[in-house]
Amino acid sequence: MAAGSMYRVGVMGYGAIGSVVADQLAAGSVAGAQLEGVILRRHQPGLEHEQLNLQQALERCDLVVECAGQHAVREHAVRILEAGVDLLASSMGALADPDLAASVQAAGPGRLISTAGAIGGLDLFGAAARMGGIEQVLVTTRKLPATLVQPWMDARRRRELEQASGPVEVFNGPAAVAARDFQKSLNVAAAVALTVGDWDAVQVRLLADPAAELTEHLIEAHGPAGEYSFSVKNYPSPRNPRTSGIVPWALLHSIQQAADARR
Repeated sequence: MAAGSMYRVGVMGYGAIGSVVADQLAAGSVAGAQLEGVILRRHQPGLEHEQLNLQQALERCDLVVECAGQHAVREHAVRILEAGVDLLASSMGALADPDLAASVQAAGPGRLISTAGAIGGLDLFGAAARMGGIEQVLVTTRKLPATLVQPWMDARRRRELEQASGPVEVFNGPAAVAARDFQKSLNVAAAVALTVGDWDAVQVRLLADPAAELTEHLIEAHGPAGEYSFSVKNYPSPRNPRTSGIVPWALLHSIQQAADARR
């Protein structure tokens, strides 16, 4: 992209996250960036933005923002990067697959751009990991039970969540397994694992709580650099309570940073 030209952005997906990102880009809320179009599998009648297929996006965009789920990262990340287009992924949990992560890391000349998503503090974790590594991280996430029901759960487990009167532990284990089994709910754990560069160091405890009006993430970590503990509480997205309402705005912040770096 020539210095001073607009950063052309394609948004993949137009759900609870992608619609906010696309609408804000179209409204000019990101200085130096413009919405080139929305990338969809099938044409969506009545959509006010131009609709692109992936090949059109690769020919016209400087950046693709993935807002379509982990399957989109698995299917398209390498192709996007190999086309020389940058990729900002919201579904970082897909990179729990070591083979995919290696393929994405090797792909280029496009760049994979990270985002803080629903949490903060990643810069501190990155610095601590660089200083001497993070020995252990525990991410405790608390969400409404209905948002944690998964297609693979049996009837008894579903019923337990749907009828919960108090907190129920849904999962306790490695971040890579959590990212695989709860693909729309635990990208926070994936973001932490990718930042510290060690999936094995990050453990996840997932609680279904009928009193959880806000989605809560408690992150506790220790290593040679120090000990850290902080809590983030986000209101769920009104369109999709499985994700935090802050996520599209975190993506827009990351787009602004990327656009500024190219100007």
